[in-house]
Amino acid sequence: MGEGKRTGQLALPPEESEDELVDSDEDNNVDMNLDESSDSSESESGTDTEPEAEPEGTDNNKQVPGGDKLFKVRPLLNFLNDSFSSIPMDEMLCVDEQMVPFKGRSQLKQYIPMKPKRWGYKFFILADQHGIVYNFDVYTGSIQPHPGFPDIGASGNIVLQLASAIPTNILHKLFFDNWFCSVDLQVLLEKEKIHSVGTVRQNRLAGCTFMDDGAMKAKGRGTHQEKMTTHNGVHLWAVKWFDNRPVTLLSTFVAAHPTTEVQRSKKWYHRIVFHMLDLTLVESWLLYRRDCQSQIPKNDQLPLLDFKIQVASCLCMENKVSNKRKGRPSQVVVMGKKKRGHHSFVPPDPVRRDNTDHWPLQASDKGRCKMPGCKDIVRSRCSKCAVFLCFTRERNCFFDYHKG
Repeated sequence: MGEGKRTGQLALPPEESEDELVDSDEDNNVDMNLDESSDSSESESGTDTEPEAEPEGTDNNKQVPGGDKLFKVRPLLNFLNDSFSSIPMDEMLCVDEQMVPFKGRSQLKQYIPMKPKRWGYKFFILADQHGIVYNFDVYTGSIQPHPGFPDIGASGNIVLQLASAIPTNILHKLFFDNWFCSVDLQVLLEKEKIHSVGTVRQNRLAGCTFMDDGAMKAKGRGTHQEKMTTHNGVHLWAVKWFDNRPVTLLSTFVAAHPTTEVQRSKKWYHRIVFHMLDLTLVESWLLYRRDCQSQIPKNDQLPLLDFKIQVASCLCMENKVSNKRKGRPSQVVVMGKKKRGHHSFVPPDPVRRDNTDHWPLQASDKGRCKMPGCKDIVRSRCSKCAVFLCFTRERNCFFDYHKG
């Protein structure tokens, strides 16, 4: 958000009278006709397509006990759901879709173009802000109303089904996007003492009108408008604000005020820096190839990927003290052509000859000495290079291996 602009940070406004919409500037009232049906059916999603038709002679519904298309894995799914739902829940929860990549032949396969993996099995997940899953369901072609609740459409039914794992009367906060969000859904959740907030489609707010998109864009980022009503005894707040584009939000516990000023610092230079680093590596590789022309056969020269790996390995290990390294231990580089069986790992030459923190250790296992020309089986190994080397009165491969 640009400098000096205001953004809507949601907070609970004063309670307003029932069955009327109140503008944030409190200068006019507009009725919200929430008795009209809020269409939250799955056909509005615009993201999912019908499953691919199976060729004639193929029927995945045959021999399905009780009509359950997941009967082969249902015991596993039920066991995991019971296990996940017993985990103590965080206050902030969300419902969203998850794709299990699959491109084979199946009536359960779905296509969601906006997902990183567009083809696969679709899961609905209840998780918290840390990614811990508490409940899930696999989409099999239809979503029935959850027992004890009315049918509010597929997108709302699945939220109520997943939210059944949330303890009531604790005021958990549930978030979801505009495919799930509707007035009926939020009213039912609030009656279960589950607060909710989500982006919402304008056609699901019957009778609620906001400033048009063009007028908001003309006023600039941070422009917002707020409406409030009470439906079936539940307070609802609808907020439309303009950020990079207009966004409409519906909630049962937060709204637009108070607002705060924020500073956005777009790091436009990152792409230039990363490009120049990559350009430098490619330039170095081309110089390496040119220097190798007269001395090393082309087939033995490092390809670009291996060259980058060696550079990264050297930067991670060279002149570094092994017992002070943080994070994952650096991977050593595979030298030579790929062969079947166990690979022989050796560190890059700049690392093994940097004269820093190479110490002989006595290992519990044995290994073949990595000094070229030596085939002895020894227990001594280098603390930094992690290779076996002779270190005896008769043979000191450890010194020869590390000397410049």
